Amino acid sequence: MTEAADQLLFSYGTLQQPEVQLDTFGRLLASDDDVLPGYTVDYAEIEDHRVVEVSGHAVHPIVRATGNPRDKVVGKVLHVTEDEVEAADEYEVTLYRRVSATLASGRAAWVYVSV
Repeated sequence: MTEAADQLLFSYGTLQQPEVQLDTFGRLLASDDDVLPGYTVDYAEIEDHRVVEVSGHAVHPIVRATGNPRDKVVGKVLHVTEDEVEAADEYEVTLYRRVSATLASGRAAWVYVSV
């Protein structure tokens, strides 16, 4: 039996890339547009060679909370399974931590933010 993709994961970076999805999840994910309010985007140097190889980028975006509702990050909500959330945890490097956040649509989703 196939596990239901009942988890929402907000992506503002490399997890949107088809090659990263195929490598990390083994499939392309269903997604839709959304916005993460109260956050802003910074950039981080990635030292994990595997992540750089898969994504094709040594610098990745990373978000941090500002508390200002006028700040926002545009991205995609990825529809994933619980196992795929764990796979995303393995893909993300130690500069990121996963938290639950409320998106502009009102939906709650996992998002990787700055530690």
